[in-house]
Amino acid sequence: MLSISNLSKSFGQIKALQNVSLDLKPGMFGLLGPNGAGKSTLMRNLATLLQPDSGTITLDGVDIVKQPQTMRETLGYLPQDFGVYPRMSAMALLDHLAVLKGISNKKARKEQCENLLRAVNLWKMRGAAVASYSGGMRQRFGVAQSLLGDPSVIIVDEPTAGLDPFERQRFLDLLSEAGEGKIVILSTHIVDDVRDLCPDMAIMGDGEIVARGAPEELIAKIKGKVWRTQVDKSEVESLKMKHKLLSTRLLMGGVIVSILADKAPNAGFEQSDPDLEDAYFAHLYQLV
Repeated sequence: MLSISNLSKSFGQIKALQNVSLDLKPGMFGLLGPNGAGKSTLMRNLATLLQPDSGTITLDGVDIVKQPQTMRETLGYLPQDFGVYPRMSAMALLDHLAVLKGISNKKARKEQCENLLRAVNLWKMRGAAVASYSGGMRQRFGVAQSLLGDPSVIIVDEPTAGLDPFERQRFLDLLSEAGEGKIVILSTHIVDDVRDLCPDMAIMGDGEIVARGAPEELIAKIKGKVWRTQVDKSEVESLKMKHKLLSTRLLMGGVIVSILADKAPNAGFEQSDPDLEDAYFAHLYQLV
């Protein structure tokens, strides 16, 4: 089990993390929040790249703040951005990273690198420089390097940002298959990524965990309370002042507004089945 207790981290006057506590078991866990919510700071603390100002992180009872090597030996990490050597092929770079990961047996290392490149569908491009890869191919290579050494904890930070729908789905399928029996933390601002993959999740805002539970549980809290209608753009600000506005979406010159209320806010509003995006905004804005 990975246990995070009262974790705080500041950068000058900016409180990036404020008393964050989570207990994570093997399985897919989604950490959902807007850019700037503190997700990447939390991931970097878990990866032992940063040290918290206060609080503890333990992996199977071992304090990884005091003993970071315990986490590093069993961690697969795909950061939001990762650099590559410009002229190294995928095979050569993956082998180099395997050496750094402590896989010293040359035969075993070669076999593992080949299997991973096949698993992420990069075998035919193994001789090409990773720097020349498309965004989706780079992310698949990132998954391969994160799986070196068969880690028991995998952290992926904003993995699908910038990917086209086809590459995104292939990436998520790969991550889901790779994560069986492991603690996999998917940190993202994309609601669909969490909805498609994670049976357990948390919502983060302003450095704090504002909600935790299964997606269905968070949705259930606002069932029967979501109302939608299409209005003119000029009406949006007035509705925002009077009601609990969840979201707006432009549609053919008008705006679809979603409002959280026990009854219809005005004539023309229709009750709608809530989805995870509605639950996300309701908890993020602390409307429930």
